[in-house]
Amino acid sequence: MTAMYSIFLLLLGIGLGYVIRQLIAQKSANSVEAKIKAKVEKVKEEAKKIVLEAKEKATQIIEEAEEEERAQKEQLRKLEERLLEKEDLLDKRQMKIDEQEKENKKLLEKIQNIKAALEEAREESLKKLEAIAGLTPEEAKEEILKQAEQEYKEEIVKALRNFEQFRKEEIDKKAKEILIDALQKYSHSGFSEVTTTTISLPSEDIKGKIIGKEGRNIKHFEKLTGVDLILDDSSETIVLSSFDPVRRAVAALALEKLIKDGRIQPAKIEEKVAEAQAEIRNTIQKAGEDAVFEVGILDLPPELIHLLGRLNFRTSYGQNALAHSIEVALIGANLAAELGADVEIVKKAGLLHDIGKAISQEMEGSHLEIGRKILMKYNQPEEIIKAMQAHHEDYPAETLEAVIIKTADALSAARPGARKDNLEAYLKRLSNLEEIATAFEGVEKAYAISAGRELRVFVFNEKVDDLESIKLAKEIARQIEEKIKFPGEIKVTVIRETRIVEIAR
Repeated sequence: MTAMYSIFLLLLGIGLGYVIRQLIAQKSANSVEAKIKAKVEKVKEEAKKIVLEAKEKATQIIEEAEEEERAQKEQLRKLEERLLEKEDLLDKRQMKIDEQEKENKKLLEKIQNIKAALEEAREESLKKLEAIAGLTPEEAKEEILKQAEQEYKEEIVKALRNFEQFRKEEIDKKAKEILIDALQKYSHSGFSEVTTTTISLPSEDIKGKIIGKEGRNIKHFEKLTGVDLILDDSSETIVLSSFDPVRRAVAALALEKLIKDGRIQPAKIEEKVAEAQAEIRNTIQKAGEDAVFEVGILDLPPELIHLLGRLNFRTSYGQNALAHSIEVALIGANLAAELGADVEIVKKAGLLHDIGKAISQEMEGSHLEIGRKILMKYNQPEEIIKAMQAHHEDYPAETLEAVIIKTADALSAARPGARKDNLEAYLKRLSNLEEIATAFEGVEKAYAISAGRELRVFVFNEKVDDLESIKLAKEIARQIEEKIKFPGEIKVTVIRETRIVEIAR
């Protein structure tokens, strides 16, 4: 009995355990299902949010597209208005031409009428003379011509003068229209830096690094570049001053590299100046390539292209020499197209007409003669040389292309604000100062700074001693007094540097 009771309890326990387990499993299943349902709801919410965002973005894109479409329509409308205005101008011009043709016809009819009247008078006079005087036809003809000349002389001369004046006015008007059209087809900024370049500094602290201990860094920088550095305590800028644009470009680039590097010391200065000089050489090459590409010339030798790039750092009366050459080429091309000349010859001759200025400071002679020698050296056609050599009237204009180059050169130079005579004289004076100093034996470099009020002369340490440096400064000052006229005074500073280097191993 006890055993049966024990078995019953065991079975009852097993049954209750199974029921409890099923309940626990059901509860757990309900919990998982709730989590899944919550996740599904969350995903649905996120999907709704994404759909809303997509709708908003789509609406925004549509609005932007509509706005762009409206802008394009507005541009098309303005373009259509401009075309209509040009069409009206062309119609008015055609009307004027038609009126002028009518006037020409009237003048020609008047002259023909006069000729007809003269012929009738001649025939009548011939008949009268033959009948009355019994003259021969030759004698009668001579008498008639004399009478006609006396009777209609004033009218004939007046008609011919009116026709000649009308034609002269027409020719002048047409020439002006051609020149105006050629200038309007080319537009170029005349702005160029003249003697200074400004660089912004990231902070006030960098000024102290640039100056260095007792001015060591700034003096070394000025010696290597030949550029005067001007620092203003009241602003976070530094001004590079030099009349030579190549020096300014090298100095500006080197200074920017030093500022970016942060380590400013003599060795680093020398490194960055060398890097800047190499990059400026590449810049010169690129400037030449850009120039020939802009004008549309693709067959120039690489040497000529490099010389063109050097013109980007030359000025003529304040006008950038390379920009002026491009301008002459493009204006000349427009004139050549109007006048029926060879456009390609005019383009090349215009672009190369001042090529001698690229090395005029290195060779004797005018830039025109140097330019002729350069073109001959690189086997440029005779037509191009003839076209470029006449632009300063040193050679006669033998071809139509030469006349066009001369005209385009004058148009480019005569634009308001294109050139500055006083500035050119000032820059020439600074260049002369440096030439006087470098002509002396033992001089390594010479830089005119402070607007020409100071000349810094660097000499070779092994060739010039201290006593000779004193004598050299006095001799240079004397030469300047004799050869250059200047207001005030010019300070001549001769610098002799001794640099001793030892290597510890």
